[in-house]
Amino acid sequence: MSNQSVQTVSTSNDKYKVILAIVAVVAGVAAFYVLVKQPTYVRVAALIAGLLVAIVLAWTSEAGRGFVSFAKEAVRETKKVVWPTRKEAGQITAVVFGFVLVMAIFLWGTDQVLGYLFYEVILGWKK
Repeated sequence: MSNQSVQTVSTSNDKYKVILAIVAVVAGVAAFYVLVKQPTYVRVAALIAGLLVAIVLAWTSEAGRGFVSFAKEAVRETKKVVWPTRKEAGQITAVVFGFVLVMAIFLWGTDQVLGYLFYEVILGWKK
């Protein structure tokens, strides 16, 4: 019996598409900053053009399609989450703040007791 793992192999074309998509994003951002003396709409158009080219290139690659399906699944799972009401969120926040306050007082008290024991009882120093 053979125990071979199955691997997804992406073609070199997909790698080139992803690299070109990254280059397109960088080119769009660079054009936005290089065209400082141009009107704002020209700069924004250059940025959007670079992003659109990147999206098209990424969409046609296997990695891009996998990312899109992952994003759709993530949105679907997020819709299944039961979010707390405003009242519940306020109550949870109050509990957290209360716990933090109690821990702060405990740590301050521990520091004071250890400081007293170490400096005044053990070493005999006065603060």
